[in-house]
Amino acid sequence: MTYRIPFNRPTTTPEIVSSLAEAVTSGILAGNGPATRSCESILEQVTGARKALLTNSCTGALEMAARLLGGEPGDEIIVPSFTFVSTANAFAGCGLRPVFADCRRDTFNVDAATIAPLIGARTRAIVVMHYGGVACDMDAIGSLARRHGLMVIEDNAHGLFGACNGRQLGSFGSLATQSFHETKNVTSGEGGALLINDAGLIDRAEIIREKGTDRSRFFRGQVDKYTWVDYGSNYLCSELQAACLLAQLRCRDVIQGKRAAIWRRYDVALRDWAQANDVRLPIVPPGCDHPSHLYAVLLPDATARARLIQHLQARSILAVFHYVPLHLSPMGRRFGGSPGACPVAEDISERLLRLPLFTDLTADDQATVIESIRGFTV
Repeated sequence: MTYRIPFNRPTTTPEIVSSLAEAVTSGILAGNGPATRSCESILEQVTGARKALLTNSCTGALEMAARLLGGEPGDEIIVPSFTFVSTANAFAGCGLRPVFADCRRDTFNVDAATIAPLIGARTRAIVVMHYGGVACDMDAIGSLARRHGLMVIEDNAHGLFGACNGRQLGSFGSLATQSFHETKNVTSGEGGALLINDAGLIDRAEIIREKGTDRSRFFRGQVDKYTWVDYGSNYLCSELQAACLLAQLRCRDVIQGKRAAIWRRYDVALRDWAQANDVRLPIVPPGCDHPSHLYAVLLPDATARARLIQHLQARSILAVFHYVPLHLSPMGRRFGGSPGACPVAEDISERLLRLPLFTDLTADDQATVIESIRGFTV
């Protein structure tokens, strides 16, 4: 079904055409060319990462993080249950066992208080995901990690351009990952990046991205030939993907300004409707600067959410729910998940609804969405 107002349209800028043309005429279409390196330089500037490596997806970046973490089969990582499947699947695919932590009721981020009881002798890392680009409680999570000698890895798929107390998201963990899927603020259609904040991991990360070879060192003249030296895969994105992303990264201030205006317009226009209908709007704790990645409301119950979805569909507007908690999924149950293990995630997943929010959502179309929602009574 086609909707007059979809949930998402990929971000585009006029500069993409010239950026793609430049890549095509350069004669370099494979990965790790000039456009790739320009994107990586901007990401390092924005996030403060020691090194940014562009990848073919955020899933690929998470798989690289899993390989860098190492460990033995059966070792554990603690992950939020309320997140996208890749946050856990990338590590499970490398033989690590995901252990699911519950989320907070305010931000929907992983709850540090539920992490502590899950830490055991085989725990290797804590993986966090900043939902909607609102920061997790990184002080508490970082303290736990240091106390137990664990690595922190940020799934920052929602959080590029977000910050917490002046510090950029993606800079708290030893490793962080980015997504440039078409639903993200800036996009290459598919694509991602690994941010490396621990300098000791950079050399091996380059090897893992280049199919387990020291090819990057060869092109820098550090070795006279390259060969197979470690486990790895092809996690590179093409220069065409990088060129598409580069055009948007260069226009990031304009893109972010548009999205922030859309987010604020929802927040102001829906406040009295939400109070009258027992609907909760997003909560952003003090010190958190989010990147306006999404706008989610929390309905009183699953029935109200289903009714609102249908109400908007009847007006050709698509609004969508979000994650099924991972511990309740078929794979999650294979790793020990069971109903009631993460009660907050289970409750939120039944009631959360995301509204249309994309860079080129017009003021008129957003007004239609707002008017339609305000006409709905729970």
